[in-house]
Amino acid sequence: MRLFLTIVWFVLFPVLGCSQPLRVAVAANAQFVLKVLKTDFQKKTGIDLEIISGSSGKLTAQIKNGAPYDLFLSADMAMPQNLYQAGFGLSKPKSYALGSLIVCSSANLDLKNWPKLVNQAEITKIALANPKLAPYGQAAEAVLRQYKLWETLQAKLVFGESIAQVNTYLTTGAVKLGFTTEALIYESQNKKLKWVRVDRKLYPPIQQGVILLKHAQKENYAKAQQFYRYLFSAEAQQLFRQYGYLTP
Repeated sequence: MRLFLTIVWFVLFPVLGCSQPLRVAVAANAQFVLKVLKTDFQKKTGIDLEIISGSSGKLTAQIKNGAPYDLFLSADMAMPQNLYQAGFGLSKPKSYALGSLIVCSSANLDLKNWPKLVNQAEITKIALANPKLAPYGQAAEAVLRQYKLWETLQAKLVFGESIAQVNTYLTTGAVKLGFTTEALIYESQNKKLKWVRVDRKLYPPIQQGVILLKHAQKENYAKAQQFYRYLFSAEAQQLFRQYGYLTP
């Protein structure tokens, strides 16, 4: 009987191991394009992915506290670099795309001269991601400081925990104006959104970075390497461009 159970264990263990999905933590701004990439990757390889999204800062904290993620796609390079230096990565972070910041509204506003518009009384709330947690929030803060609006607009600023929360504020009309990722325009079914791209010279490049995490060595190492390489394939890079990103 013992011999039989041992044989069954050795037969089933590889199968059970293979059933574990690849866990990919991704910054909220890229969660929709990741769903598209997931479908394409699964079609090509048969490998299942589980996507966990949140602000880059929050995901970094989760990884440091033992979250079982195999890869981390951040909205910047600083947080993967921080994880690598702290010993959580298998290789140095690499940039997979560059983000684009926009000013957006679901109201009937002319956004071409948004630096003057934000001072008008009709704009009572301006949404942006928390600069302490999200690179798009840091970019928005940099832009407002360039225009010397950061201090004067403090009473109007509404901070989202992540860019996904900012997008909810914008698409539901909870705020009339906000700073978000250009990717929202290609993801949203809301055709009434008005938007204008912010001059990239006004904020530091939003270099989105990926890192292969040490946790992948436990059960998903080969699959994690395969997805890592896929992110830089011509097909994946084309999908990033379709969602408003620049590629390295």
